[in-house]
Amino acid sequence: MLQSMTGFGRAEQSVGDKTFFVEVKALNGKQFELQLKTPSLLKPFEFDIRQLIQEHLIRGSVDCYIVIKQNGASKPVVINTELIKGYYAQINQLAEELDIDTNSVLSSLLRLPEVVNPSTEVLSEKEFEVFKTVLLKAITELVAHRKEEGVILEKDLLSRIENIRLQEEAILQFEPNRIIRIKEEINQLLLKYVGKENIDHNRMEQELIYYMEKIDIHEEQIRLRQHCEYFAEVIHGSEISKGKKLSFILQEVGREINTTGSKAYDVEIQKCVVVMKDELEKAKEQILNIL
Repeated sequence: MLQSMTGFGRAEQSVGDKTFFVEVKALNGKQFELQLKTPSLLKPFEFDIRQLIQEHLIRGSVDCYIVIKQNGASKPVVINTELIKGYYAQINQLAEELDIDTNSVLSSLLRLPEVVNPSTEVLSEKEFEVFKTVLLKAITELVAHRKEEGVILEKDLLSRIENIRLQEEAILQFEPNRIIRIKEEINQLLLKYVGKENIDHNRMEQELIYYMEKIDIHEEQIRLRQHCEYFAEVIHGSEISKGKKLSFILQEVGREINTTGSKAYDVEIQKCVVVMKDELEKAKEQILNIL
């Protein structure tokens, strides 16, 4: 089964005096890129969080937003009370000298440097284990979205490859008439410009065989068919990350289609080549979204 690289997941859980909230979203990308926003409580565990996300999401551009809400009993910040008292003593003395009211001075004191500092508190190992379950819930939801979209992408890609294969079968039907027509055209040109009496039939036969080998598309069609079969085989395989491999197979499919077109010298075969190229380009666009 295919997985898309795009998805979204969210999870929230309260434990004791803390509520963990995790939001994860992913878009397509060539490699794994993570933008992680975490509160200071989780800074010591940032490496573990990154490793856990990469292990499950593998590839893509990922944004992870984490919030830890704390109730009144917790200490998200630390107020330096001794420093406030020192500030207040000096302000109060100055206010008395200048006869200024100090009733609303507290809000100003709290904005002074180093009065309010972020808490140095961090999660305990036990709390972090609980947090990991919340993170995994969000990741699992995102992966579920990836799989849902992957089903749609798989159906579309297999349809594109099947259309290419059908065009390859159509080319095989045109191939015998193409060879006959090209031989006749060469004979007519020789009769017109060289003359029947001047034709060296032995030499002509040798040159004709050489030319026919040059424009033969039988091998290209065999390889094209094999690439299409391998593409479907990879899609149905058990491997999770398949996007890059499928992209490489499509490159090989494109080479065989281009070579067929350059050797064709046939209107009907060229029409088939145009259809195959169109299906190939649409498949390449979809592959960009595959994990």
